[in-house]
Amino acid sequence: MVEPVQQFDVISMGRIGVDLHPHRPGVPGPRHGSSGRFLGGPAADVAVTAARLGRSTAVITRTGADSFGAYLHQTLTESGVDNRWVTRTAASATPVAGAPDLEIHTDELDYFAIRAARIFWITGTGLSAEPSRSATLAALKCRDRAATTVLELDWRPAPGDDPARTDPAEPRPHYARAPRQAYAEARPHHAEALRHAYAEALRHATVAVGDLDACEIATGVRAPHACAEALLAAGVELAVVKRGPQGVLAVHRDGTTADVPSAPVAAADGAGDGFGGALCHGLLSGWELERTVRHALTAGTPLDGALR
Repeated sequence: MVEPVQQFDVISMGRIGVDLHPHRPGVPGPRHGSSGRFLGGPAADVAVTAARLGRSTAVITRTGADSFGAYLHQTLTESGVDNRWVTRTAASATPVAGAPDLEIHTDELDYFAIRAARIFWITGTGLSAEPSRSATLAALKCRDRAATTVLELDWRPAPGDDPARTDPAEPRPHYARAPRQAYAEARPHHAEALRHAYAEALRHATVAVGDLDACEIATGVRAPHACAEALLAAGVELAVVKRGPQGVLAVHRDGTTADVPSAPVAAADGAGDGFGGALCHGLLSGWELERTVRHALTAGTPLDGALR
């Protein structure tokens, strides 16, 4: 007898790592010492925030077979996130401070669970190199635009990764950490490959989320409204453009628009942006677009302080 597939509210796939932050006096943090380690990476942020808001969540990612990897497994479990697809690999160390995870292979994915999820959230970092590029596209294709499929435009290659590079013997060019700078360094030789990867991914997504740097990489334009229109033209139903201190612009294909300014928030120790997970919560709740975006912005603070 075939066992039924467990349906998660949210499955996220992509980058996970350990963020190291100094501890500020007077702010709750590590019990000992002046700094601490915290769960980080966009895939983890989305799953943890949604779990804290009462959603069933899981993550698909990789860690190293080291103490940092063990810490991430434990922290995910303690945060209410299912970690059955967080696999240790001896090929590399656990990422620290947001280095991309690129060790996910197509034959390791649970396609039934991915397709069954109410929201599948995947990060663009996976498009930066193989084997994760093929796995990212395979996961998106298996969704076939079912329910809500979110592509986070989060392409941040590790130094030396090249989206046009498929042969491991090819020399690796250098990339800076910042997406826009990395993209500029890639021009003109790799710009076409970058946009092609995003264009293919966007055809299988229903929602696109990204800051102006990432949106510019994906679309070639930088003005917020132009970015949103370009993302809608690429195939998504909802484009969410994060504008930093200026807030968030969200545009739906049906013409609904939410242009929400940022609200001042108190800083807190600990890594993680709660925006994505809170956005998922609003979408699952069926809220109107402006309420969903305002809720996501309110939660878009470091996770250790935002949702206690």
